[in-house]
Amino acid sequence: MVADVEVDRTSGKVRVTRAVSAVDAGQIVNPDGVINQIEGGIIQSASWTLMEAVRYDRTRVTTRSWADYPIIHFGDVPQVEVVLLDRPKSASSAWAKARRGPAAAAIANAIAHATGKRLRALPFAPERVRLALRSCTQGGRNHELH
Repeated sequence: MVADVEVDRTSGKVRVTRAVSAVDAGQIVNPDGVINQIEGGIIQSASWTLMEAVRYDRTRVTTRSWADYPIIHFGDVPQVEVVLLDRPKSASSAWAKARRGPAAAAIANAIAHATGKRLRALPFAPERVRLALRSCTQGGRNHELH
C-alpha cells in the first residue's frame, strides 16, 4: 500500500492524490467485489486519517450532528488503484477490512516523506499539520510530532 499526498505548507491541508494497493486474496471469485471493497476501505481510511474526529470541550461533546462531523468529500477522494494477485490454486482469504490500517500508515509515511516530520496523532487535520510544520521552522529538532 502506498499513497501520494500534497501538503499545503501554509494552511496545513493534506490531500491524498493517489493510493495504490496490492491485494493477495488467494483465489478471487469476484474481482469487482474485491476492488470495490478495497477502494471503499482506502477512501474511508483517508477520511478517518485526515479529518474525522468528534469535537468536545471541557464539559461536553460539541459535535452535535452529522453536519458538524468532518468527512472526506467527493472532490477530495483520491485516485485509487487496486492490483489483484489472483492465486487460483489457493483458498480465498479475508481481505475486505485489511486496507484500513495500511492506508493510514501509507498516508502518514507520505506526509513524513513530503515534510520531513512524523505525525503520530490522528487526525492529520490542517491545524495539527500546520503546528507541526511551524515547529520545524522554529528550530525544533523533534521529528516525531504528537
